[in-house]
Amino acid sequence: MSAQRRSTSGEAPLLSVRGVTLQYKTKDHLVTATYRVDFDVHRSDRFILLGPSGCGKSTLLKAVGGYMRPVEGEIRLKGEAVTRPGPDRMMVFQEFDQLLPWRTVKENVMFPLQASGRLPRKAAEAKALEYIAKVNLSAFVDSFPHTLSGGMKQRVAIARGMAMEPDILLMDEPFAALDEQTRVLLGDKVLQIQQELRQTTLLITHNLTEAVQLSDRVLVMTYRPGRLKRVVDVALPHPRDAEIVGSDAFGHTVAQIWHDLREEASRGIAADEARVLEGGRR
Repeated sequence: MSAQRRSTSGEAPLLSVRGVTLQYKTKDHLVTATYRVDFDVHRSDRFILLGPSGCGKSTLLKAVGGYMRPVEGEIRLKGEAVTRPGPDRMMVFQEFDQLLPWRTVKENVMFPLQASGRLPRKAAEAKALEYIAKVNLSAFVDSFPHTLSGGMKQRVAIARGMAMEPDILLMDEPFAALDEQTRVLLGDKVLQIQQELRQTTLLITHNLTEAVQLSDRVLVMTYRPGRLKRVVDVALPHPRDAEIVGSDAFGHTVAQIWHDLREEASRGIAADEARVLEGGRR
């Protein structure tokens, strides 16, 4: 199945992934992480990659970020081949240690703006303060990361990524290490900012509710090597508040995605069990 889609305005896709096969080496094996994956992301899309553990989601995100090259196929951003990292693609990870511990909140958000040569100091500071305010951390601009909670650190990382105003924001399970209440509230805040800025986002999550709440489309991947199994268009109104999340339509969409995901997760568990048994017989 192809996840290609025409923009309603007739625009070409912002991001185009065509026939992408990705491999990496472990100590003992050459692992094929994804196999001939196709999808398009258009401007202002909120696109979720969802699949069982080991299906190549994070590897695919790294390739879009320019940190690895496909062994087959190509990735294009605004029509240009992606061959290396760049400020047009900012990444937010799930780890809390992605901030520079010796810099304050303001300095952390300013750092890529200055390092990229995009803005002089005063303009970078103004931009940083603008985005820190968007994530409700203005009272903590001079605080250091070790004084912040996990949710606050993640808000700083998100502000830093968004402040660069990249063509596409890449997020690898940014809420996974947070407690359920914090992740829901932070998801709400990110969705609000994305709608305000019309930010294009490609996000990985294992959480079905989060996937449906935050996305326009969900790409369900198979077990490794990750292939495109299905693309689900999430035709639910925004904002997706508690009333929408509790609706029958929301529940139906979650169940629809779970049907596909459960099948692939079961395949993954069976494959892991087979490997353990095989190792025990050696």
